Amino acid sequence: MNRGIESWGRDRLGEDDEEEDEEEEEDIVYDDDEDEFGLPSITSMRKKQSQSVGTSQPKPVDPGGGLASNASTLGVGLGNNRHRANSSDIAEERGVPMYPMAGTGEGKILRPQYKEILKDPANGLNLINHAPPPKNASPKEMDMYSTRISRINKFKRLLQTSTVPLPELRNLAWSGVPDEVRAMTWQLLLGYLPTNSERRIPTLERKRKEYLDGVRQAFERGSATSSGNAPSSGAGRGRGLDEAVWHQISIDVPRTSPHIQLYSYEATQRSLEKILYVWAIRHPASGYVQGINDLVTPFWQVFLGTYVTDLNVERGMDPGQLPRSVLDAVEADTFWCLTKLLDGIQDNYIYAQPGIHRQVRALRDLTMRIDSTLAKHLEQEGVEFMQFSFRWMNCLLMREMSVQNTIRMWDTYMAEEQGFSRFHLYVCAAFLVKWSDQLVKMDFQEVMMFLQALPTKDWTDKDVELLLSEAFIWQSLFQDSRAHLRPAGDRSPENDLQ
Repeated sequence: MNRGIESWGRDRLGEDDEEEDEEEEEDIVYDDDEDEFGLPSITSMRKKQSQSVGTSQPKPVDPGGGLASNASTLGVGLGNNRHRANSSDIAEERGVPMYPMAGTGEGKILRPQYKEILKDPANGLNLINHAPPPKNASPKEMDMYSTRISRINKFKRLLQTSTVPLPELRNLAWSGVPDEVRAMTWQLLLGYLPTNSERRIPTLERKRKEYLDGVRQAFERGSATSSGNAPSSGAGRGRGLDEAVWHQISIDVPRTSPHIQLYSYEATQRSLEKILYVWAIRHPASGYVQGINDLVTPFWQVFLGTYVTDLNVERGMDPGQLPRSVLDAVEADTFWCLTKLLDGIQDNYIYAQPGIHRQVRALRDLTMRIDSTLAKHLEQEGVEFMQFSFRWMNCLLMREMSVQNTIRMWDTYMAEEQGFSRFHLYVCAAFLVKWSDQLVKMDFQEVMMFLQALPTKDWTDKDVELLLSEAFIWQSLFQDSRAHLRPAGDRSPENDLQ
């Protein structure tokens, strides 16, 4: 095995590179163009990059966070062009995309009843309108239309009860949640919304206020800097922000879902920055880890769609033109639901990320049981599971498929008792085995390049549902056998699989 191959994992999971940190810091410039908390605008953060256009040497970039498509980068120096976060980066550095500013009047139509929906999401259930089927719809299309209307009505009946029966809601959600009822369903399944309708309004008011108070405390008073040094110029000036945390977040947010217009708007990026920073300082055991920024996007996207007439908010939706109360609610709800999700997989993000290492070992053992031919081929080619599946665990496969595919997958994850931990392992196993016929014909370099750019661009909900069904089969076969993954509390490496 050549030196470049041996260093693959080390390059992708290495320690901080001080020289790269210094270079990255020079890419971010802060000026006096700041918001109510003194945070720099996205425009000022990009200023120096726009000045340097034409002078820097272009480098191959994979917008999905993986390897550059140029195969010549494989052998030597992998990882040299990427910034390393404090807790093992999972992606090569992605260039900050440059977008046009939002046009005047750009945005979806705000629901006239948005204030009632802000008060209680259940108020939006009566606003669901079913568009008529196409005039020339085929019998198959009519059946699909009728099935969809029937599912929406089943969800509505459950969600409108005085006490929502969670077991029934989980059973219904496993096969997918209609867009119109997804936000409320997710918030209930995660335990953010109370099942009792009488407690819902005061709980939302309290949690949203608690988050906004936390934002003010974080950015007005600031937290102690990790290094103990006085803040430098720019962000954190006079506020005592944790410079290392804020700096990494300010780098990652503009690169989050760069192919989706929604995430190019300053209002979106500013909200994501606040969500991630407040979460990081409230969870000092882990702090911010690169990859958590991806996990914010499904929540933000789903919750934002609640308040506009067109649920497809990926394009033509400038959140900055919505009322402040709506943005505050979306931001707070996203923060708390992200917190609920991460609470269940916290070991993935604490120091040394032991949860991910256990999951990767479990995936290797599970693959050997499911498809020993594939597992042995990967071993013979010198392919370490850590080299490709670390990202699968860290980002929950979000870098391997679209946000829309991820949203559908999360419907099922939330319906599962341990969807984001245990069931995710079986999804990863099904995902890997899906490509077995191609992988067993490839050498090391071909395997790694293929796994870093899997052909999922055109996946639909049907593809995701097939993957979930296969994962369910593997879970049913192995969860009560010797291959059953032990609970997260059992941290002994030898007990990854029982």
